[in-house]
Amino acid sequence: MTTLAPEAAADGTVQLATVRERHFKVPIVLATATVLLAALFFFVPRDGTSTFRLDGGLGAVAVPTAATSWIVVGLLVLLTAWAFFDAWSYRRPALWLTIVFGVLAVFAFLVWAAADGLVPVTSLLFGAISLSVPLVFGALGGVIGERAGVVNVAIEGQLLLGAFSAALLSSITHNPYIGLIGAMVGGVLVSFVLAAFAIKYLVDQVIVGVVLNVLVTGLTGFLYGALLVPNEDALNRPVRFTRWEIPFLSDIPIIGPVLFNQTFIVYLMYITVAVVAWALYRTRWGLRLRAVGEHPQAADTVGIRVNPTRFWNVSLAGAIAGIGGAYFTLVSVPQFGKEMTAGLGFIALAAVIFGRWDPIRASLAALLFGFATNLQNLLTILKTPIPSEFMLMLPYIVTILAVAGFAGQIRGPAAAGKPYIKG
Repeated sequence: MTTLAPEAAADGTVQLATVRERHFKVPIVLATATVLLAALFFFVPRDGTSTFRLDGGLGAVAVPTAATSWIVVGLLVLLTAWAFFDAWSYRRPALWLTIVFGVLAVFAFLVWAAADGLVPVTSLLFGAISLSVPLVFGALGGVIGERAGVVNVAIEGQLLLGAFSAALLSSITHNPYIGLIGAMVGGVLVSFVLAAFAIKYLVDQVIVGVVLNVLVTGLTGFLYGALLVPNEDALNRPVRFTRWEIPFLSDIPIIGPVLFNQTFIVYLMYITVAVVAWALYRTRWGLRLRAVGEHPQAADTVGIRVNPTRFWNVSLAGAIAGIGGAYFTLVSVPQFGKEMTAGLGFIALAAVIFGRWDPIRASLAALLFGFATNLQNLLTILKTPIPSEFMLMLPYIVTILAVAGFAGQIRGPAAAGKPYIKG
């Protein structure tokens, strides 16, 4: 980052001098990850052969566990040194370098974990996508809400009420599309209450979000016990979406079955991410949305109605998050269950921060957290010498490290969490 600092010239005038700053945050995180992996391989060595099964007619690939692990660690050391060189040269480490490092680090860990075992690569990636879908929709809702200036802590409630509404309406109508619309309405209802209290009545947004999460958890739990359980066959047997296999694309090795043999909601996720990312930076709607979240006073002076803009965009964020809730009951599991979202709304909020309030980055962060969750399941099956309790902690550890390590001092929208009172 470059800043301008005043500097006195010889004639007594004040001039601006460029001050350059080195950024060592990413290199330090990469170095820490490299050291941890090397320590794991050194103190808990595993020998044998690690096998990776590749679908699409590619068969399986077997590699020596110990040798491959240490070779990849060597590559990680080189990438870490590269990142430090960039930082020392007043350059930010490139995004591709971080991505390549992450892929290699995961590969090294999988090689170590799969000693004399099998890693089904396609199944691992497919499961990661499936677990990431609610996180992606929740993260997109968080990005839109915070870009508009409202901290959307109520993502958990939007997901949960969306899941409940989808299960109920799909069971009654025997139509998953109506269930999906009901999920969007459920998300809008939660966001409507959030917007009303935060924008109109100026209540602290974080407090309102937390209260709404507790309220929706209690409400859906009560309705589940009083309504769905006694009438399970009629009200809690939703008709679910089936997979649509896209010709030719689904035949691509490895990624074809993962990306192009999915349900309607997953394809809708692809479209939603692309549309939100494009609209946020390329349309009048996106410009006004970012304006009311960054400098509402300036937006007001050019004729933008700040509070109505915030209100309707928070409602839109709730509708998008509600789609993520629909995935639970219309794709993932056959019926609604109490507290079935299990805190994923808060991980989606962490993805928003990790993704720097950008739709693409937040979606990638959500995919990372989904992969970590699925990796925990695989490591349990492989019977790695890591306590099962740590396996359960893995997705949340990745969340904490991601936000603390990469997001640290990132500045969000300047007016997020601040009510606007027109003077």
